[in-house]
Amino acid sequence: MAYKILVIDDEKLIRWTLEQHLVREGYEVVTADSAEKGLQLINEEAPDLLLLDNRLPEMTGLELLEKLNVPERGIMVIMITAYGLVETAVKAMKLGAYDYISKPFNLEEITFVIRKALEAGSLRSQVKQLRGKVDAIIGETDMMLRVKDLIAKIAKSDATTVLIQGESGTGKELVAKAVHSGSLRAERPFMAINCAALPLTLLESELMGHEKGAFTDAKAAKKGLFELADGGTVFLDEIGDMDISMQAKLLRILEEKSFRRIGGVKDIKVDVRVISATNQDLSRAMNEGRFRKDLYYRLQVVPIMLPPLRDRGRDILLLARHFTDHFNRECHKSVQGISKEAEQVFLSYPWPGNVRELKNVIERAMIFEIDKEIMPEHLSPEILEQHAAPMDSSLTPVSLDCLTIPESGISIEEVENALVKKALEMAGGNQTRASQLLKMPRDAFRRRMKRFGLI
Repeated sequence: MAYKILVIDDEKLIRWTLEQHLVREGYEVVTADSAEKGLQLINEEAPDLLLLDNRLPEMTGLELLEKLNVPERGIMVIMITAYGLVETAVKAMKLGAYDYISKPFNLEEITFVIRKALEAGSLRSQVKQLRGKVDAIIGETDMMLRVKDLIAKIAKSDATTVLIQGESGTGKELVAKAVHSGSLRAERPFMAINCAALPLTLLESELMGHEKGAFTDAKAAKKGLFELADGGTVFLDEIGDMDISMQAKLLRILEEKSFRRIGGVKDIKVDVRVISATNQDLSRAMNEGRFRKDLYYRLQVVPIMLPPLRDRGRDILLLARHFTDHFNRECHKSVQGISKEAEQVFLSYPWPGNVRELKNVIERAMIFEIDKEIMPEHLSPEILEQHAAPMDSSLTPVSLDCLTIPESGISIEEVENALVKKALEMAGGNQTRASQLLKMPRDAFRRRMKRFGLI
């Protein structure tokens, strides 16, 4: 969608000239011959940028700026002043104008200033959105307070690499955006890419860019994310799925802070913070030869571990209420909250999809015609079944006699392994019964079985 520019000038020739030129440049243009008409169009058309002449009949451009409250509206303003009137330009900047141009001006100059102003406006908008994301990190449990504290410390630091680990749906990208928006890089771009969503050749092109003619479809040169994010942040989601050969190229970028576009012959220097995220066990991936050890140690200069939702206790209800308020606004509903019975269901359910699943569950519930509160009957059968599943009281508890602690000691991992095997043995291989013996959700039990090579 084209940017919309409003030109306010009482000289018909200037309005016509700017309109014709800017339309050729690909912008949508509306014009006004007075400040009053301009104010009306600002409210009706919501332009992205305002080209404002100061010498206007009845109300000057500066007086219009004072009325507009530019910082609050977020509109970009370029002031047009008579040659040599520096005082007017300075006052315009204090009132929130982005830049000024003196008459007479040339069209190339004004095109350049407009492009820079729109880029700056886009970044400001992005920063505002990112700061909204920071506020959305909801949690009052000790583990989440520690995560928030860590985010604040990392944001203020010069650490160039951060590794966020956690299950799918725990909010890894939200944390990455919080680190970026709280840092000195906040006014620069935040560029995100999912490493699992693209094949190797396309991923390399997206990250590093390519030169014209580098391959069959390269009809023009293209900047990659590292180049576009210079001074800002690149977020590499699902880094555990990155091809091993691409990992080597990424390591070079991190070590040398430079790269070459595909088909390029010169090194391009960049200053970016790289934040990576994964839901995989990278230690295991390294042992299996799927992930480079040198890259792993380079990425996890500052690690952040996000806890699964099932371990966050009362945060589950905080998030559920937050999403209820969110969908009340979005769906024009007036649901007052969540019933005590539904809260008990939420607290007992293991949330394998974490925060993302909880948000989807609330959204689904809000589709129903709810009078006052979300009730258990508004939840999906899968959630209710897990909540209602009774423990088999006839099963004998697992005895710790199955464990022997040697003088050299034993790791928690080995203890878990032994208990999982013993529970399976006592349950005759029935995974549901075995998970009940350990008072563990079946999905969590199966994850441990997979980790210990039992499935």
